[in-house]
Order: sequence, then C-alpha cells, then structure tokens
Amino acid sequence: MAGSLLAPAPPAPGAATPAAGTGRLHRLRRALSERRTRFGLLNAAPVVVYLLVLFVYPIFSTLLLSLKGEEGGWTLHWYADALQGSNLEVLFTTLRISAETSLLSLVIGFLLAAAVSRLKPLWAGLVMIIVIVPHFISALVRTYGWIILLGERGVVNNALTDLKVPGAPFQMLYNEIGVVIGTTSVMLPYTVLLLYAVMRGIDRRLPAAAASMGAGRLTIFRRVYLPMVAPGLVNAGILCFILCLGYYLTPALMGGPKQTMVASLISEQVMKQNQWNGAAALGIILLLLTFGGLLLLRLIKAVSEAAKNRGIS
Repeated sequence: MAGSLLAPAPPAPGAATPAAGTGRLHRLRRALSERRTRFGLLNAAPVVVYLLVLFVYPIFSTLLLSLKGEEGGWTLHWYADALQGSNLEVLFTTLRISAETSLLSLVIGFLLAAAVSRLKPLWAGLVMIIVIVPHFISALVRTYGWIILLGERGVVNNALTDLKVPGAPFQMLYNEIGVVIGTTSVMLPYTVLLLYAVMRGIDRRLPAAAASMGAGRLTIFRRVYLPMVAPGLVNAGILCFILCLGYYLTPALMGGPKQTMVASLISEQVMKQNQWNGAAALGIILLLLTFGGLLLLRLIKAVSEAAKNRGIS
C-alpha cells in the first residue's frame, strides 16, 4: 500500500507526457527551421536569377563562342592562336605591366597607409578622404590629366627642365612608364584602403614590447610589424594584379604599340577585325587568370591559418 502511495499518478486522459512534449518541441523547431530555410531561399531567388542571367549565362556563352569553329564545329584553334605569336607577346606584356603596377602600388600604398595609420582619427579620416575622392572622378578625366602632366611640355617636364635635371624633358607618355604611372594612380586607392584597415588594427603595444626587450627598429619591422601586415599586402597585391589584367582605358590612351594589353587586343578584334571567336578565347584566358589569382589568394590564406594554428598548438 505504501508503494502505491509513493508511485506517480498516471497521467490524466489527454494530458501530454514529458516525452511527448519533448518530441512536439523537436518537431516545432524543425518546422520553424524549414520555414526559415524556405523564406531564405525565397529571398535569395532574385539574387540567384540575377547572377545566372547577368554573370553565368554571358560567361557560358563566351565559352561556347571561343570553342566554335568558323565552319560550325568545335575547335581549340582560337586558344592556340591566342597563345602564340603576337597574341602571346600581348599576354606577357599584360602580365608584366600588371605585376609592375601591383608592386608600385604596394610600395606607395604601404608608405602612405603606414603614415596615415599613425595619425589621430580626425586627421586620418581627412587624409583618407583625399585618397578616396579621386576614385570617384571619371577614369577618362584622370587619364587625360596625367597626359597633360606628363607630356613633353607638361608640368612635370617643365619643372624638371627648370631644375636643370640632365636629360630633361623625358619621354613619359606612350611607353611603359606612362602606362604604369597611370594604372598605379587608378589602383592606389584600393591598396591604401586595404593596408590602412590592416595597419589600424595592429596593437601598438606589440612593437613597444619588442623595443623594451632590446629589439632594434629593423628587427621590430621585420619580425613583428611585417608579419602582421603581410596578409593585407598579399590581398592588396593580388587585387591590383587582377584588376590590371582586364584594365583598358589608361593603357590604351597612355601606352604605345608595344604596350598593347589584352583588353585592347580584344577591343581591336571585335571592333576592327570582327573576330568574335578569338576575342572570346582571350576573354576566357583572362577569366582563368583571374580565377587563378583568387585561388592563389585562398591558398595563401589557408597556409597562413594553418601556420597560425600550429603556432598556437
């Protein structure tokens, strides 16, 4: 009788047991999750359609055009033509100018971002506005501005002549020097923004701690500061390189025949030669180079994260 008094009373008819309540709660959570998923897919549908229509479809059409022969069959002739002769020289010129522009942008951007990151927030903001505002001016206007500055009787050559610099006036237009200067001015804001964001987040106590332990300025820069800035340098360099690969306006206006880049060659094949298949092959090659740069960036990040994890462990 005592056992019957201590035993729990059976649940009333229609009352929910704890197990039933847990199962119902689990089903409710699953239903909410599925509804949220459907709602998210519904919101993402316009973006997916937008990307398919304006990004995937043009790339797929360009790929098919680059593989289509003049007689209607499939061929790799256009890729073979793009990777030999004068077209191959243009490709190498594009890679060389892009690398030179990236390197110069990194050097100037590093010095400028390092100087700005040491300023007070108010002054740093004003300087960054000065750096960014030219980016919103038309690239055509900026290019013609450089043509006026760097011309044989431009401001730069006139100043060098007045200073009695040997060899002045210099030829700084319609050659590789002019192209690199013009493209660097276009890419510099991207570099400064990326490096400034990285440098601003560096803890200033770390170099101070290294100095208190007897490290010199060069050692602090090489072993403390530079490793923390290195990811930003890699990101900025690869970004500038990728943007330069397909850049058209400044090289076309400030370069000569020996500075023809792939974008200019594509324009010439489409507008003058009516050779859409060859232009499509060159476009696909540029796209593959871009994907290669992004893959390299991803690989560098993965290696860096793996090195950090090994250091922590």
